Amino acid sequence: MQPLRIAADLGHSQTSRNKGARGVIDLRDLQLLEALARHKHFARAAEECGISQPAFSMRMRSLETQLDVTIIRRGNRFQGLTEEGETVLRWARRMLEDERMLQQEVRTAKGVVSGTLQIGVVPTALTVAARLTVSLHKAHPRMLVRIMSAPSLHIQQMLEDGKIDAGITYSDGIPEDLLQKRELYDETYVLLTPNEIARSLPDVVSWKQAASLPLCMLEPQMQNRRILDNHFQSIGERPDVVAETNALTSSLYLVKEGVAATIVPEVQMQAFGALENAKALPLGEPELTKSISLVTARRSGSTPVLRALIKAVDAIF
Repeated sequence: MQPLRIAADLGHSQTSRNKGARGVIDLRDLQLLEALARHKHFARAAEECGISQPAFSMRMRSLETQLDVTIIRRGNRFQGLTEEGETVLRWARRMLEDERMLQQEVRTAKGVVSGTLQIGVVPTALTVAARLTVSLHKAHPRMLVRIMSAPSLHIQQMLEDGKIDAGITYSDGIPEDLLQKRELYDETYVLLTPNEIARSLPDVVSWKQAASLPLCMLEPQMQNRRILDNHFQSIGERPDVVAETNALTSSLYLVKEGVAATIVPEVQMQAFGALENAKALPLGEPELTKSISLVTARRSGSTPVLRALIKAVDAIF
């Protein structure tokens, strides 16, 4: 068997010269495989990669021929990867990450930090991520920051799969054998309520009083919701939830319209300032705080964009 060689094809063309070379792995094929693993759908993966579905399928079959393994379980539609396919995918992601790091390091050597920094962020920390983005944009205007709102467990999975560079998430439950964390701040909470409801409340609201109000909260699968539900349960209360959402902006709108109150991190109120027709009231005993951390994969190298992010974090926190 001929030794495998890696051919770097970073664009969407210039691949024809490699098609007939047995034993050559084209990075472009690995990009296609990674897209297929994310979309789990041939047509959507092909569309993202800018090629036709027949051409996409042909390249996947060619990759299988080159490696002499079956990578994809096929039927009328995509049915997942084989065990060997999962192994190829792990190596593909590692090689694509190395290529991305190489490009970043070359640009940095020329005095420019550029490239894309992908951050997964729990909804309650989106304003913090935006604040970091402002700092990064001022220091490195050619750097693209992509912020993705996601539940904490999804963020951990994306980090382990190499789909994002960093996460801003709750410190609890982070598997420290796989991920490393850098604590940023403690999340504390306030009750944001329509003025009409606020008139009947004291200056400091108890959690028991908050539970009796019509509340808009995040969806049950979100960690912030689980934190608040567990806190209410610890004092023997069940909140009166009248609306659920996966975005805090929806909660803010319902408060503004006088429909419901909501419980938000204090850092959110500091970022948005006063909200029309609403009042933020501190929540009293029992006190609730949760640590928020910047999280990265232990296996990931220190890329220029990650170094820039950590520098911005050190300057702010």
